[in-house]
Amino acid sequence: MWVVRTGDEDAWFGVDGFRDRASTMPGSGTLRLVRGLDNPGRYMSLAPWESNEAQVAWKQLPEFRERIGRVRGHGGHFEPSVLELVVEVE
Repeated sequence: MWVVRTGDEDAWFGVDGFRDRASTMPGSGTLRLVRGLDNPGRYMSLAPWESNEAQVAWKQLPEFRERIGRVRGHGGHFEPSVLELVVEVE
């Protein structure tokens, strides 16, 4: 969950190509960003990975910590989560 400071949204969306880089990592799926309708400064980024190991490998790259720091610089708060699918209904 990301909470982005009002007025920083445009800078936060495009910071340092972070999203583009994440989407090219081996094992990553389609990246999605959703925003709270009741709280427009609150966002959640969703990215399915083929395995937890692939996600961990991405987070262990030397550039990850530096890039995530720049992304966080535009937000008021960041709470990372690693989730797994429990139920899917079509």
